[in-house]
Amino acid sequence: MSGRLAIVGLGPGDVRYLTPQASEALAAAQALYGYGPYLDRVPARPGQARYASDNREERDRAAAALKAAAEGATVAIVSGGDPGVFAMAAAACEAIEAGPERYRTLDVEVVPGVTAMLAVAARIGAPLGHDFCALSLSDNLKPWDLIERRLDAAASAGFVIALYNPVSRARPWQFGYALERLRRHLPPATPVVFGRAVGRPDEHIDVVMLERAVTAQVDMATLVIVGSRETRVIQRPGRVPLVYTPRTAATVSA
Repeated sequence: MSGRLAIVGLGPGDVRYLTPQASEALAAAQALYGYGPYLDRVPARPGQARYASDNREERDRAAAALKAAAEGATVAIVSGGDPGVFAMAAAACEAIEAGPERYRTLDVEVVPGVTAMLAVAARIGAPLGHDFCALSLSDNLKPWDLIERRLDAAASAGFVIALYNPVSRARPWQFGYALERLRRHLPPATPVVFGRAVGRPDEHIDVVMLERAVTAQVDMATLVIVGSRETRVIQRPGRVPLVYTPRTAATVSA
């Protein structure tokens, strides 16, 4: 008997961001697999097994969940934010493609969640109001020179850029290098939004100009949105400013 695998997005942290579909998938699972801090967000249920693993063990986590599902269990892999954005859905698909034929007969469902760039953007206004892209600054799975080329291309083409994984303990230098790269293409007054732990009790949002952005403003829980030449800041006395990118754009010089 074939089981079922759900890959569930938990959103950025607050239970308000958890969708009804995600709640149903979590409640139906006989076993949960995930990075420990993400599993901690899910209330324990009687009879439901939980298998926590380290953040860098995505492939092993996906393989373990698929094996359990192939043996007939109803399984869920939990993921922060949206599982399809730098997260577990791609890891699970890789494991299905590389695994035995029985993995391809499973009922697999990807349950969307609110990803960090959408949560941060909503907190500050509408910085993603025009064309945008998302880049991860982690070079664990791709070379740093490729990240640099993509930063150059995105900034020079006029995209607003959401930066995931700006720093970690193992790579504290990369965000500083990324800022240097972006400053080659963007004006000093380009707005940069730092959104830390959005949806959690220690949430913090800050807006600075690109010329004043520094590595000290980011950690592993921070999502950074770098504006385009069109992105604007509306100052509001006594209130958090609004940052938005107009829906129209001028021609970008070559």
